[in-house]
Order: sequence, then structure tokens, then C-alpha cells
Amino acid sequence: MKKVRFIYNPYSGENIIVNELDNVIKLHEEAGLQIIPYRIQKGKDLSQALEDIDNTYEYILIAGGDGTVDSVVNAMKKKKIDLPIAILPVGTANDFGKFINMPNDVTEACNKILNSKPVDVDLGEINDKYFINVASTGLFTDVSQKTDVNLKNTIGKLAYYLKGLEELPNFRKIKVNIESRECKYNGEMYLLLVFNGETAGNFRLATQADISDGKLDVIIFKAVPIIELLPLFIKLLKGEHLDSNKVVYFKTDDLYVQCDEDIVTDIDGERGPEFPLRIRCIKSGIKVLGIN
Repeated sequence: MKKVRFIYNPYSGENIIVNELDNVIKLHEEAGLQIIPYRIQKGKDLSQALEDIDNTYEYILIAGGDGTVDSVVNAMKKKKIDLPIAILPVGTANDFGKFINMPNDVTEACNKILNSKPVDVDLGEINDKYFINVASTGLFTDVSQKTDVNLKNTIGKLAYYLKGLEELPNFRKIKVNIESRECKYNGEMYLLLVFNGETAGNFRLATQADISDGKLDVIIFKAVPIIELLPLFIKLLKGEHLDSNKVVYFKTDDLYVQCDEDIVTDIDGERGPEFPLRIRCIKSGIKVLGIN
């Protein structure tokens, strides 16, 4: 019987996966697969979850949000494990899961995974780390990092919005230098987002994203007068923001970012590396189940 390493984050979302463990095991056993679970624990190196992976394993099943997926993918790359991954999107924000149309219902998601074949998907690389959905820097990009886990589990996405309101006094222009073959931007911005996926915080921002085109979607929100932000936000809600002259948008597979200001970077809700940043797209960097 082939095995599946099941790595689950019991702290994700509203702890949904904890009550679904037996269901996940049952569905896989019915499909002739043996679940080998690993419970993520705070303070423990995730590489321990992959120590005994060999050719008897079919794939890695990950239950959590985008940050959990990133952590597992980074551990896999470090150990040079090339197995497909499958995602049960049970976190507070499941942007990549939504992008690949994974159901929130665990039973539906498992059935979709079990009836699919691996698909090659692009992967983002930022300095020495990898990301599945989005890397960002600028205003509000560390909101997820600062939001209390217990608060997220209690009130969900509302916790992010409340924390974002707390950050409004820090609203300011940020000087940045961004270079690629396709575009150069040396000026002031509010926010930089580099997408492999499509959404961030459930907002569809990279509306032209394609996870198999070998390109990342870069969106720079320029530092415009505050009075111009409301019309821009309305355009964003309509999905028309990429055509705005207040936004710089392009696709690339290689990007350099330099910023001397006191801001952090973010990779799917987790702290990213320090500046300068080299952000690249690894075409067909990972195989994912449940897409077709």
C-alpha cells in the first residue's frame, strides 16, 4: 500500500482539521492509500516531518493556510524531495487554495485530490526562500505577522482587518528601486505585491495570473495623493485596477528590489528575507494535485 505523508497544522483557521482527522484517514484508506500523519508543533523544525520520506510515498498532503503550505514546500526543497503536494485549505486565509479551486469542505477536497493527477505549477523564489502565492513589501504587508493567532482562530479574517486599522497611523510613502528586464521603477510606492497566485487577503489582485506560464505578476501601488485612493480602491473591487495609471503592472521571471527604509517583507503571512530582494519564478517548480 502506497503512503501519504499528512502534515497538518492544528492551529490553522478555526482548528477545523483536528475534527476531520479520522475522515481524512478513512477516505484515503478507501482509495488504497495509507495516511502517515505529522502534527505541526510550534518551535519544532518542520524538516522532521520529512525525515523518512522515500519511494513508498505517493504525495504530501498539507492541511493549513498559505503560510503552512510555504513552510512545507521550503522544507521539501531543502531536502530535495520532489513529490507532488496536495492542499486542504483550512487556514484563515487560503488564497492559493481558492486560486486552484480547492473546496473548503475537507471531504470534497480529499475526493478532488484522490481523483486527480499531478500538474506542474510555477513556484516563486525570494532570495533563499520559496513561496506558493505572494511575496510583498510596503504598507500593511506585516499585518498577518502581527495578528494574534488566537484572535485569528476566534474571529477569522476580521482579525486582519482590525489589525490593518491599527496600522493606519503608519501610512506613508516608501522609496523603492525595482528592476527587471520588462520594467524599471525608481520612485515612491505604498505597496509591492509579487504574485504566483491571484489573491491576497481574498482580494483578486493579479487578475491575469497563470500558475504555469513561467512568470510572476508584479503589482506596484504608487504613492498617490490620499484623495485618489478611494477611486483606485473602487477600481480594485471591480478588477480594473491593473489598467490604472496609479498602478504599475507587469509580468517577469526575474526581479530585483532594493529599499533602504525600515519595512519588512512578507511571504504568505510569514516574515520574509531582508533587502535587497532577488525574486524569481521557478517554472514547473512543484507538482500539485487537485487542480484538474
